[in-house]
Amino acid sequence: MPNLKNVKTKIGGVKKTSQITSAMNMVAAAKLRGAQQKMEDFRDYAEKFNGAMGNLSPSMNPSQFPLMEQRKIKAVEIVLVTSDRGLCGSFNSNVISKAEKLIARYQQEGKKVSVVCVGKKGNSKLKKTGLVRKAYRDIMSTFQMFNAREIAQNIAENFLAGEADEVKVLFGEFRSVAVQKPKEFTLLPIKPVESEEAKQKTTVAYTYEPEPEQIMEVLLPLYLNVMIYHSMLEVSAGEHAARMTAMDNATRACKDMIHDLTMIYNKVRQGSITAELMDIVGGAEALKG
Repeated sequence: MPNLKNVKTKIGGVKKTSQITSAMNMVAAAKLRGAQQKMEDFRDYAEKFNGAMGNLSPSMNPSQFPLMEQRKIKAVEIVLVTSDRGLCGSFNSNVISKAEKLIARYQQEGKKVSVVCVGKKGNSKLKKTGLVRKAYRDIMSTFQMFNAREIAQNIAENFLAGEADEVKVLFGEFRSVAVQKPKEFTLLPIKPVESEEAKQKTTVAYTYEPEPEQIMEVLLPLYLNVMIYHSMLEVSAGEHAARMTAMDNATRACKDMIHDLTMIYNKVRQGSITAELMDIVGGAEALKG
């Protein structure tokens, strides 16, 4: 039979844990509101940017722009965007697991693979593989556009140097507070973006000043910045949503444990009281005898 003092100590420990998880849930919920609003606002910007790229890129000759150069794929670089902190359920592990499967597939195809880790969790998991070319740690809680610009510039320089023929970005996409899914897209080479007008098969004539080629020279590097920053915003919102859900589940589990331990405590206490009463009754009967 469990010791009464030990059960009481466990109940006290679980209650303290429940207070911590409940507080973390509230903190994550508060941070999520800001991160989600920032992400949704930037989604509109990214959509308009892609619209501008969609109007310009179909008429461009990829051979004129190094970032659009199509090569035989011998080396692939994966940009893995994760959070810096844990305690957010399977949010990071799902993205890392998909990255590992992607790496294994490329290696089986005989392609050279390198990884750029944005966020501490991805780097901690993959650094032992020796594939991590560059790691950006401890930036996901305070990142700004200049961080995305620095990352994009490093990736572009590596691509232009011929060290990578294709660059994939892998991150946790925020779909709702309860759902975050790993998402993958090709960052480099930049391919012509299909605009909504092209999808609807409508023709609109645009007049550009300066020439479209000059505009594309400016837009292509900006496109990299936008896509990297967009991925980081998605991960930031997804991290807080996943942590809020995980801490809510942990708080519920703590309440269930407290209920079960309380039942055990009451049974042990009742058993000890019954044993004492039996001793008293037995003693009284012995005195009568």
